[in-house]
Amino acid sequence: MGTVEVVTTPSFDLGQDHLDLRDWVHTFAADVIRPAASEWDEREEFPWPVLEEAAKIGLYSIDFFATQSFDETGLGIPITMEELFWGDAGIGLSIVGTALAAAGVSSNGTPEQVGEWVPQMFGSPGDLKLAAFCSSEPDAGSDVGAMRTRATYDEASDEWVLNGTKTWATNGGLADIHVVTAVVDPDLRTRGQASFIVPPGTKGLSQGQKFHKHGIRASHTAEVVLDQVRVPGSCLLGGKEKLDARLARAREGASSGGSNASMATFERTRPAVGAQAIGIARGGLRGGAGLREDPGAVRQADHREPGDRVHARRHGDLDRGRAAAGLAGGLDGRPGQDLRAGRGVDVQALRRRDRREGDRAGDADPRRQRLHPRLPRGALARDAKIYTIFEGTSEIQRLVIARSVSGAPIR
Repeated sequence: MGTVEVVTTPSFDLGQDHLDLRDWVHTFAADVIRPAASEWDEREEFPWPVLEEAAKIGLYSIDFFATQSFDETGLGIPITMEELFWGDAGIGLSIVGTALAAAGVSSNGTPEQVGEWVPQMFGSPGDLKLAAFCSSEPDAGSDVGAMRTRATYDEASDEWVLNGTKTWATNGGLADIHVVTAVVDPDLRTRGQASFIVPPGTKGLSQGQKFHKHGIRASHTAEVVLDQVRVPGSCLLGGKEKLDARLARAREGASSGGSNASMATFERTRPAVGAQAIGIARGGLRGGAGLREDPGAVRQADHREPGDRVHARRHGDLDRGRAAAGLAGGLDGRPGQDLRAGRGVDVQALRRRDRREGDRAGDADPRRQRLHPRLPRGALARDAKIYTIFEGTSEIQRLVIARSVSGAPIR
């Protein structure tokens, strides 16, 4: 008898736990993040009230990120990232930016350091904390081999002294805890680097310029200036004994001097960044449905009643020490309710209550027009011939170009 070859096709379907996670995060993104996205983007301010709501349901917490990090399938964090960034990239990054710094500690620190510092990075509802991972530099960009920030060891006091400037740091200067990569031995280039915890209130650390961006503007991005910043020897991630051994191997020309402090963090988090891009693309397609078939949809998008958004100006009296009272009074039910119960933001009530007399629906931030200074606002809607600029571009590119030209926000 001949043998029968059985060919099985692996399943890529999510299990029930992952489906529940996806639906839970998606509900938060749909009910809380998307309604708030437009105005926080226009204000270019950190969305503290939205982060407070994420903390209340356990989404912004050490417990949540630790649980997902230990998921053996590796799918928990990417699923979370995709759904949050489907809601809005700026607010999504505000929620997960701390996790990058936490990954920096987890990748390079000792178990004791992880246990001491990572919980302090998140805080708790009503007492939120932030963390920032600081690697890129003005003259180096993402080239970690060109890093210039120096860390020198003061043996007499058992302290490390940090000097330099970091740039494009998410939560930079705003954070309570900063994780900073620095050069300890310039001759070894990437092998001569280490990472350090800078505790809250450390003298010499300050925020440089805050960057005004073309997108993802609810996320705080800034320079971090380090001027004679002294941190205890215990703040060297991994410890000095491990660092000295690694540097010795590198000086002896060993084939491997150990992992680079920055790259170890990036390698741990790159899959999540890919998931963020997928979420952004999904959100863009949702907003651009039917755009190619009906160019006039741009005009409608430009002047329609915004409605589905939570205005930041109602959060003006909220500070970091006080819980956001139901996100501008727009949540159905008690503040901090579990969104899995199926109740969310009453956007119709927000539409009625959160409009000032004289507001014009759909007015775009005039700063966005600098992207296409030669094309007046609404030009695409008035003249379909300009649609020829879309030739050879993808659906996503068409959406971005169309919305940028018309001045309408991408929802």
